[in-house]
Amino acid sequence: MTGNGGLRIGIFVFDGAEELDVVGPFEVFAEWGSHSQELRPSVSTFSWDGSGVRLAKGLRILPAHGADDVGPLHVLIYPGGLGTRPLIAQAGHLEWLRQIRKQTPVMASVCTGALSFAAAGLLSGRPATTHHDYYDELAELDPSILVDTEARFVDDGDVVTSAGVAAGIDMALHLVERLETVDVAAAVRREIQYPAG
Repeated sequence: MTGNGGLRIGIFVFDGAEELDVVGPFEVFAEWGSHSQELRPSVSTFSWDGSGVRLAKGLRILPAHGADDVGPLHVLIYPGGLGTRPLIAQAGHLEWLRQIRKQTPVMASVCTGALSFAAAGLLSGRPATTHHDYYDELAELDPSILVDTEARFVDDGDVVTSAGVAAGIDMALHLVERLETVDVAAAVRREIQYPAG
C-alpha cells in the first residue's frame, strides 16, 4: 500500500475546525510512527492554500502544506466543527473532495466532517455516523445514507466516519489496528494513555 515512501496521512485543517478533531488523530498517528514495524507512517496537516488557520476555540495552526503540494495520501482525515458549514456550500470544495476520493485509499471524517462528505456525495447509500446533534442534518443532506446512531465510528472500507470530537481518537486507533496490527494499536494506546472502550 505504501511502496517505499511510507504510509502518508494528511489532516485537512480549516478555519472553525474543532480542535480535538484535528489534534486527537494527529497525536495517535504521530505516535504510531514510533511503533510501526512495517508501514513507517507519517502525518502532516494541510490547509486549502497552506495558510494558517484558526480552529473553533481559538487555537491557531500553521499547516505543513497546502492542498496543491501535500502530495498523494493513503489516508485523509477531515475534521468537523462549525467551519464545515461554509465548506458545504462551496461547489469547488465539494468537487475537490470528489477528486481526492478518486486517488485516496481511505477517506475518514471526524464529527461533522461527515456533513462535507455527505454534501460531496461520498456517503450515498453507505452507513455513516457523525456528532449526535447532527444525525438529522446528515440524513437531510443525503437521505440514502444509513445513519448509525450508536457507533463511535463506522468503517465502510474506503470511507470511515466517526461520531463527535473524542471519537476521532477511537477511529484513529482503529485505523492503526486495521492498517497494521492489534499489537501496534495497543502500544499506541498505552503510550498516549487512552483507555480501552
